[in-house]
Amino acid sequence: MDLQGVVSFTDYFVICTGSSDRMLNALADGAIDLAREKHQVKARPQGEASAGWVIVDFSNVILHVFAPEQRAYYNLEELWREGKTLLKLQ
Repeated sequence: MDLQGVVSFTDYFVICTGSSDRMLNALADGAIDLAREKHQVKARPQGEASAGWVIVDFSNVILHVFAPEQRAYYNLEELWREGKTLLKLQ
C-alpha cells in the first residue's frame, strides 16, 4: 500500500496473512533476512505471532504480518484507505 503523502512515518505498508504462528514468524524472518542480504537493511520483528500480529519496521516500508482474525479486526486497508493499493494477491 502506497502511503506517500498520506502519513509522515513511512512510505509503504506491506500487509500479509499467515495461517499459523509458525508461518507468521517465517514470513517476518524471511523478509528480515532478505532485506539484510540484498539491501543491508537491519530490522527486528515486534509483536508475537501467538498474539496474531508481527510487525517489522524497515523505515520507509512497514511489514504487517497478521493472523486472519487480527487482519480482519484491524482492517488496515480501510483504516488507511487514502493510500493506494499497489498489488493484491489472494
